[in-house]
Amino acid sequence: MPELNHSDAPLPFPILIGDIGGTNARFSILADADSEQEHFPVVQTANFATIDDAIKQTLEKSKVQPRAAILAMAGPVQGDEIPLTNCDWVIRPKTMIANLGIEDVLVINDFEAQALAIAEVSDEHRETIGSTSGNVTASRAVLGPGTGLGVAGLVHTQHQWVPVPGEGGHIDIGPRTERDLQIWPHLEPIEGRISAEQVICGRGLQNIYHAICAADGLEPSLKEPADITNHALAGTNKQAEETLTLFVTYLGRVAGDIAMIFMARGGVYLSGGIPQKILPALQKPEFRAAFEDKAPHTEMMKTIPTHVVVNPLAALSGLATYARKPTSFGLATEGRRWRR
Repeated sequence: MPELNHSDAPLPFPILIGDIGGTNARFSILADADSEQEHFPVVQTANFATIDDAIKQTLEKSKVQPRAAILAMAGPVQGDEIPLTNCDWVIRPKTMIANLGIEDVLVINDFEAQALAIAEVSDEHRETIGSTSGNVTASRAVLGPGTGLGVAGLVHTQHQWVPVPGEGGHIDIGPRTERDLQIWPHLEPIEGRISAEQVICGRGLQNIYHAICAADGLEPSLKEPADITNHALAGTNKQAEETLTLFVTYLGRVAGDIAMIFMARGGVYLSGGIPQKILPALQKPEFRAAFEDKAPHTEMMKTIPTHVVVNPLAALSGLATYARKPTSFGLATEGRRWRR
């Protein structure tokens, strides 16, 4: 029978690697430590009843049968049944081992995978905003506005990079400016509070836009986050433009908070699809101004670099790096690894 395995021994190759988000799931196979990843088409989670179904269909496209799997999923990893935060899928490692021919399964948080990815990110896979300085072995942090808002840290200690997962996207966020105070009453609280994720993710763009329209006494005309960002970047809708400006401002505020929590002198990285799509807005002054506006530590914040990760498969790359050389990382596996 499959059971929890507390071993830190390397997983056996070939390894199925998965980045499971609320909307999309990405898979690859790593045949051995020296091989390039074999990538597969992106899976829409809504098109499959279970992750097992998605994996079965994906593996039909490969001649390689994996012996192990490393899966990064959106949500905390607890117990033998692991639900995703923004998706109906439930990961059941014991069922995978019994039904998919896999003998070893490791499940981690998706932003641990993003943290692994920023340990070794090339210049071609990042766009720097603001200062380019930074201590190469200092702590780092990563934020990813997408379906939700993921946050993780990466700490270097005793010759290892240690990813630090969390649910930082659910911290409180509040108004600071006069305009914020006009808009904030039109944001809908969840159980009495506004979290960062309610304004800094895809639906957050919609929430800000609708709040702006309500504050201005207008009827919203744009429906989807992509409509809002497209009109904002094209300069064809005043409320959309303000929405995007406030979005990058709020993202800058939270990114600055996370930088201080981790003392991320090695840099703060923005991952996921949204930052790549709104890069021109992030390159305007508002993002860095909000990031640095952390008195009494403004001067220190000016020295911390910020980057946009422009590799859409960054999480898979981070997981593959760990699979190839696990001893370079202090990744906790206890309670998150199952073996036949």
